[in-house]
Amino acid sequence: MDRPAWAPEGVDMTQASPARMYDALLGGSHNFEIDRKAAEMGKQLVPDLPRLALSNRAFLRRAVRFLVDSGVRQFFDIGSGIPTAGNVHEVAQELDPRCRVLYADIDPVAVAHAKAILAGNDRAAAIEADLRKPADLLERARATGLIDFEQPVGVLLVAVLHLVGDEERPAELVTELRAAVPGGSYVAISHLTSAQRPEDAAKLGANAVNENKIGIHFRSREAITAMFDGWELVEPGVVELPAWRPESDQDRHENPGRSLGLAGVGRKS
Repeated sequence: MDRPAWAPEGVDMTQASPARMYDALLGGSHNFEIDRKAAEMGKQLVPDLPRLALSNRAFLRRAVRFLVDSGVRQFFDIGSGIPTAGNVHEVAQELDPRCRVLYADIDPVAVAHAKAILAGNDRAAAIEADLRKPADLLERARATGLIDFEQPVGVLLVAVLHLVGDEERPAELVTELRAAVPGGSYVAISHLTSAQRPEDAAKLGANAVNENKIGIHFRSREAITAMFDGWELVEPGVVELPAWRPESDQDRHENPGRSLGLAGVGRKS
């Protein structure tokens, strides 16, 4: 199996990656055959899975625009995946070129690609780090000098917390990040849910574990809302992905009651 020129040396091309599967669902090109097969299997189980990916990406763009409008000028995108069209730095810097963006991901392919597209942009960078090790994550972020943790930060946890097991206490990870940022900061979270379609969630979750050895945790609305403890939820609260402040009919990739994802934004007072 030939390694593509864009893939880092030593990357395991026989193991599917959530970041690369997401890239495949979005129609991206930075994924391996194993990722495309995994994405295709997911689509066979739940045919509208690509709509979920589009809804999640659209939520990210709207959340970033909302945060810029709210005065945030620096973003920490954790579990960022592979930056595709309309990624955080493009959206934020189009509104204000002074915005700074730090991407962090555990997948070396995602980080390598991010570094390649960010070359020459001195207000954006990417690091390899693990959300499940928040002290190390924050230390690496501070070492870049890109994010000033004395000023409001937009913390983005988009489609990443459902990769964290219950035993790793995802809500507590969010709390640790809240403690690291000052008042006026925000958090944006999107998360897979079993609330609307429990049978489809169960099928996708079992397939991810059995076929791809990836733990994906579809959580209840209550569990996802609890991740915002200590933050002030902004309107409209925790809702289905397309229902979070849609800007046009193009944002409505899924019919009401069909989304496997919930999302919300909270502010630290």
